[in-house]
Amino acid sequence: MSVINKTVLPDSPATAAYKKRFLTRLTAVLVGGMFLDGYILGIIGTVIGSITTELHFTPLWEGLIVASSLVGILVGSPIGGWLGDKFGRKPLFMIDMGIFVVGSALQFVVHEPWQLFLVRLLMGVAVGVEYSVGWPLMSEFAPARLRGRLMGLTLVAFYVGFMVAFIVGYALTTTTSVDWRIILGSSTIPAVILLLARIGLPESPRWLWNKGRRDEARAVAQKYMETGGGADDFEHEQARPQGSFKMLFSRRYWRATLFCSMFWLCAVTPYFAIATFAEGVLKGYGLSQGLAGGVGLSAVATAGVILTVILIDRAGRRFLTVPPQWLCFALLLVIGLWAGAPAWVVLVCFLLFSFFNAGYNTLTGIYPGEVFPTEIRGIGTGFATAVSRIGAGAGTFLLPWSVANYGPQVTMLVAAGLTLLGAVLSQWLAPETKGKNLSETAAGFSH
Repeated sequence: MSVINKTVLPDSPATAAYKKRFLTRLTAVLVGGMFLDGYILGIIGTVIGSITTELHFTPLWEGLIVASSLVGILVGSPIGGWLGDKFGRKPLFMIDMGIFVVGSALQFVVHEPWQLFLVRLLMGVAVGVEYSVGWPLMSEFAPARLRGRLMGLTLVAFYVGFMVAFIVGYALTTTTSVDWRIILGSSTIPAVILLLARIGLPESPRWLWNKGRRDEARAVAQKYMETGGGADDFEHEQARPQGSFKMLFSRRYWRATLFCSMFWLCAVTPYFAIATFAEGVLKGYGLSQGLAGGVGLSAVATAGVILTVILIDRAGRRFLTVPPQWLCFALLLVIGLWAGAPAWVVLVCFLLFSFFNAGYNTLTGIYPGEVFPTEIRGIGTGFATAVSRIGAGAGTFLLPWSVANYGPQVTMLVAAGLTLLGAVLSQWLAPETKGKNLSETAAGFSH
């Protein structure tokens, strides 16, 4: 395909302001979606005791209910990614929030364990779709100079949502007699607000271009994208055939698939297991329980994500990906091997782990949107999400059993082993994508 050279004129002040407002709005609705994801996944941990008592849960049901959302993500993310690549980011972006609204409202009326399991499973599907559509949409609109920071903000929102869930749940369960159904169903309010806020958002110009709808792509880019910041980058690309799962394992993209999937799995498995059962894990080491447990770990995790977002477009991706994993491996190793460690040492190690683990977890939401090409960006993100949730779901389901049967130290050594695997993999494969346009970042693994 021949490329016609043309002079790119800067936007007028009014046009630049309009585009900035659009990018702010897009970032806000994506940040809101990830806040909702974190809230939904975190709130269950604050009321699982009340639910277990009222519904007479067996240990099996308790594990299934807590892990149900993660199982839903496992199903929803690859399906949502495939549908987003085939039919567009825009329709899936609305559908998944509609599912959030329905699922959140249904929590008000559950009365049986199987009902709660199915509702939480449905909400997990919506979370999975959000991951596999929202991040590609942001990467395809954001200018290269801000892409890491803007995508990272969504992870800040996730951790804030998780932390707010702990605060809300703790406050309501300890100071009021509010039913646990109302606490779970509180996610309905932000879900409705976000559904309304997403009405009228445009389709991704990169997706339109790849589908051969070039006039539409140019019109969307001209109206919404920063001139010289990515609006004309995709015009140098040729339209490619419909993406497929098979392409993820092709000679060209298997490294991107391996890295994104396994790096993500090794990052989130220890986090979800430890954060969801923070009170029980800390109790196993003789540490005090209460609000400080879950909220404390979530607060330092949020701080870790914020620092990463501030640094990511300056320090680069590899610097914030590789060294922190080696450090987290060492911290978990200390917790697992030092049987007589003072409680304060264990607490400091847990807090440092939460801080640095959350930092490199931020990259799990950035790399897939950068290293996969447009035709499989949704599928690739969805597949990586699904693989990560196999680990997160297994970790959340098995951690109470592991602590009960083998003790907290052995459990922490298993977590250390997973962290080591992620560090080795990242040392080998993690690319540097700072400041590059998507055409360049997606070509990084294709040699």
